[in-house]
Amino acid sequence: MQRRQFILVAAAGLAIPSLARAADIAGPVRIVVGFAPGGGTDVLARVIGQKLGGMWNTSVLVENKPGATGAIAAAYVAKQPPDGTTLLMAHVNSHAIAPALLDVKYDPRTDFTPISMVGVTPNMLTCRPEQKVRTVSDIVALCRQKPGRISFGSSGIGSAQHLALELFRMQAKIDVVHVPYKGSGPLVADLMGGQIDYAFDTMTAATPFIQQGKVIAIAQTRLKRAASHPNVPTLAESGFPGLDAASWYGLVGPKGMPPALVQRMNEDVNRVLAMPDVAERLRSFGAEDSGGSSQQFGAFIASESSKWAKVVKDAGVKAEA
Repeated sequence: MQRRQFILVAAAGLAIPSLARAADIAGPVRIVVGFAPGGGTDVLARVIGQKLGGMWNTSVLVENKPGATGAIAAAYVAKQPPDGTTLLMAHVNSHAIAPALLDVKYDPRTDFTPISMVGVTPNMLTCRPEQKVRTVSDIVALCRQKPGRISFGSSGIGSAQHLALELFRMQAKIDVVHVPYKGSGPLVADLMGGQIDYAFDTMTAATPFIQQGKVIAIAQTRLKRAASHPNVPTLAESGFPGLDAASWYGLVGPKGMPPALVQRMNEDVNRVLAMPDVAERLRSFGAEDSGGSSQQFGAFIASESSKWAKVVKDAGVKAEA
């Protein structure tokens, strides 16, 4: 039977034993996360892994391998057998930024099998409530008035938030001070304490402080407003058309996974993403545009790799020594 016919029949819920076995999920399955427990990537992996475990009738475990903005975990998964037992929750850092910035031992476009996009999240330009200058146009004017004196924090050199700042800086043609932190926690603490003027942070990390009135949301960094923050304008509509600097997450496996197995996993991940409780959790993170085909996700990774490599080069971003 042709692969196309198999997919159509499988979608209809009919069983063909010889081919169904090829798409069986051999467990246990590990989803490797390149960041510490408790962050957005880790939480999403656990939410999805729990649901997939029920579908696949096997344990789906999350394994954290933090370091090098996700590159250590990615390099590890790239070397694993392509049998579907080891997957990676890929991230914009591991699969678009780190390869342009670090000497990684993998190619995000050729050393992995894309499975499914999990979600795309804007970053946020924020300030403390006491900050009087809090519109994009006024911030640009302030930075031009005081070149090299206005500070912007991010969650680390080479992070998606740092590169969002670099895109903003280059398009606005302003000279600012970048202050990198080791994560969103200390970044928000210093922002609220007045040690920095502004911050580019993840929407996931910033949202609780925005809801409590401890941080002010100035702008978000996707081309469209996130449904969870409908009143916060985008940088694109604030004088910077085309500025798109999102964080994203998606499942990939090692290269060479059997097409039938990839199709099975893709369909199941899409089912999980459509579950009401999972969809609500994604919305709470500001994550949108979930799901789609494995081919669409592969094309997205390739385009993001090219995009961020150019930003790293044009902005002259260097890794920490």
